[in-house]
Amino acid sequence: MKKHIVLLLVILGITSAFGQEDNRPENTGDNFSLEGALELFKNANSLEEFEKALNQENNQVNNLDLDGDGQTDYVNVEDIKENDSHMIVMSTYLNETEKQDIALIAIEKTNEGNAVLQIEGDEDLFPKNTIVEPSSEEKGAVQKLKADSNVAVVDNSAPTVNVWVWPSVRYLYAPSYVVWVSPYRWRAYPRWWRPWRPIAHSVFYGYRLRYHPHYHYVSVRRVTAVRNVYYPRRHSSTLVVHNRRGTTVIHKNRRGGVKAVKVRNTRVKAGRRR
Repeated sequence: MKKHIVLLLVILGITSAFGQEDNRPENTGDNFSLEGALELFKNANSLEEFEKALNQENNQVNNLDLDGDGQTDYVNVEDIKENDSHMIVMSTYLNETEKQDIALIAIEKTNEGNAVLQIEGDEDLFPKNTIVEPSSEEKGAVQKLKADSNVAVVDNSAPTVNVWVWPSVRYLYAPSYVVWVSPYRWRAYPRWWRPWRPIAHSVFYGYRLRYHPHYHYVSVRRVTAVRNVYYPRRHSSTLVVHNRRGTTVIHKNRRGGVKAVKVRNTRVKAGRRR
């Protein structure tokens, strides 16, 4: 009888392990909304304001817990400027020295009154070359912004959307702009920040759907400075091990031992992209 009970417990344990594996998102980056980050960036008047918006629970853009402490990670924002290009890096600290990039907004001024923009998920958290940009549906919103703001903007005849009218873009190219680097670090966060417990991915996915209509996935990287300027400075933490079903965070103890902790949430099988 005891043998049967032990065998049953083993089977249940194996079944539970497989169930947990299936309950994680296909990629850990699915717990961060690239479309949502672009929407917050579009409406921000500064990078400081953008960073604050990313770290507010009610915006439902960030659901990451890469350091495995049971609370969402604080997202830092930093600008890397190169001539007429800006690379807005979103990242998080995993400890005092380890930093992991989450996503990158790349912007390039192509001529007077014209700029292109894309957001790319970091390859440690997203599939390689996961790139999102404003879709043609966003053009109507851009035209409305032009009318409301009374700003003369060159019409965009290319397939890409001209984002020059976005308040955040005009902020970056203003003569008085000073390159922004987040002043916050590991355990040195702003007083207003209140971390929260990550929610199940199936719930988070439903919340982030509201950001999808005006953005779409593309396969072409439009800002050439990304490869030459950003990648040599990219942060990829040695504590994060990427795999197809999620990210393993390695926690070191005082004696030098390590413990692997899987990121586990609910997988959404269909309708990931638009």
